[in-house]
Amino acid sequence: MAYLLGIDLGGTKIEGVVINEGNVLDVIARKRVPTEKEKGYEHIKNNIAGLVSDLEEEVDYTFNKIGIGTPGSIDAKTGLLKNSNTTCINGQPFQKDLSKLLDKEVNMANDANCFAVAEAKLGAVLEHAPDANVIFGVIMGTGVGGGIVIDGKILNGLHGIGGEWGHMHLDDSGGQCYCGNIGCTETVISGPFTEKYYTALSGEKRSLKDIVKRYRSGDDVHAKMTMERLFDRFGRGIADILNILDPDVVVIGGGVGNIDELYTLGVDKVKEYVFNDYLNTVFLKPKLGDSAGVYGAALL
Repeated sequence: MAYLLGIDLGGTKIEGVVINEGNVLDVIARKRVPTEKEKGYEHIKNNIAGLVSDLEEEVDYTFNKIGIGTPGSIDAKTGLLKNSNTTCINGQPFQKDLSKLLDKEVNMANDANCFAVAEAKLGAVLEHAPDANVIFGVIMGTGVGGGIVIDGKILNGLHGIGGEWGHMHLDDSGGQCYCGNIGCTETVISGPFTEKYYTALSGEKRSLKDIVKRYRSGDDVHAKMTMERLFDRFGRGIADILNILDPDVVVIGGGVGNIDELYTLGVDKVKEYVFNDYLNTVFLKPKLGDSAGVYGAALL
């Protein structure tokens, strides 16, 4: 029996999964290790290599090729990785270096693209909107990203930046982004920047989970302001996507995507800002949870 191996490189963790080739949801082995990006490029590569080795040993199978989902994308002209919020891998021949280190063929794609194609082919879209032709997959967590799937295929684009709505201009109040621009969507509605906004209002440092809890309790005016801003800016940002792409489905992953009100109050704001009198686009929570990206990587 043939197996497939997928790796999802995140900002805080690296997840690996081994699946049966004929059934991507039939998980044979799975493991997570910390990314430890503060230790640099070589350390991340070695963590991936160790994870691959551990999974191969666990299933007693040697892989000739693997799929890897990464933040950022490979530049078509230079072969170097770019646009990652794990900045130490930017400007590096990441795909080439990993292929050499692992002695395997490495197929690499943006993590949001992996998420989108997994949910389109195996997850929420397949279950709730199987006839959808255009899907926009949203990642809202440590960062903000997106992936576009049209007729079952990832739209990478000429420069490999298809779907990168996290770096569209949204609101200057978010301040400067790691990319050098001011006002990127990521600096406004990602988890860490939402927490940062609450701290600026209240003078207190709280987790997003706690902020949401306090918002729901109704006794924290700063939590109320923070969440109302999140829903409004989400609506503005997604409305811009709808005005350009007009997708059948938007599926939302990442920690921020777990907030239930995003699908009611947030979508109400999309309706308010979109260039149309009504909104038929379906908004879905992911079926595959935070492992959608690693399944999509395996599909590579």
